[in-house]
Amino acid sequence: MNELIKVNYDSDRPTILGRDLHEFLEVDTPYRIWFPRMCEYGFVENVDFIGFEQICTKPQGGRPSQDHQLTIDMAKEICMLQRSEKGKIARQYFIQLEKAWNTPEMIMSRALKMAERQLKQLQIVNAELTVDNQIMKPKADYFDELVDRETLTNFRETAKLFDVKEREFINFLIDKKYIYKDKKGKLVPYANKNNGLFATKETYNEKTNWSGTQTLITPKGREAFRLLYLGTIQLMK
Repeated sequence: MNELIKVNYDSDRPTILGRDLHEFLEVDTPYRIWFPRMCEYGFVENVDFIGFEQICTKPQGGRPSQDHQLTIDMAKEICMLQRSEKGKIARQYFIQLEKAWNTPEMIMSRALKMAERQLKQLQIVNAELTVDNQIMKPKADYFDELVDRETLTNFRETAKLFDVKEREFINFLIDKKYIYKDKKGKLVPYANKNNGLFATKETYNEKTNWSGTQTLITPKGREAFRLLYLGTIQLMK
């Protein structure tokens, strides 16, 4: 999809600059007058848009100009208000952008990035709480062990956290090609889909004296699968 208007993906949802939209729509009214008029239709600051000042980069200098980061929903409504061919084109562009943003692939990509950030934050907190007591042990090894021991969950526990049936959750992961059943019927992750989503651990059951390996889900995996599952359910509605 060609980029008619530059889109910012740095935040949790895509946004565009108000001045970029104003320029694309070819509005005759100056932006400083036009934008407040648009806000009269009920748009709320820090919900639908965020205001900021653009520093003038011209050699001759000048005053900073006011600009705004707009949500895609706000941009679509503004396009409808223009009642112009350019407004229609821009609105269709934003609709296609939203569809691409909400595909399972994009949801999964955002989920992985979010899970990675959360895991790094957890490791930092663990470092601050435990480093003083772990002087004689390599810090990185200790944090890995701590995260593994306290945050890994099996398929049943993870399904319970999502408030879904264990079988439904397992079938969902199998259908999405994240896990498969080996010849012994054990659930095993695909190597090319793991990327820190799963961990395989040696397990021993004292009651049955059974020992073997078990596939567990990492914090990164839980967050990624939660967002992917919710996104898939929403697309099916």
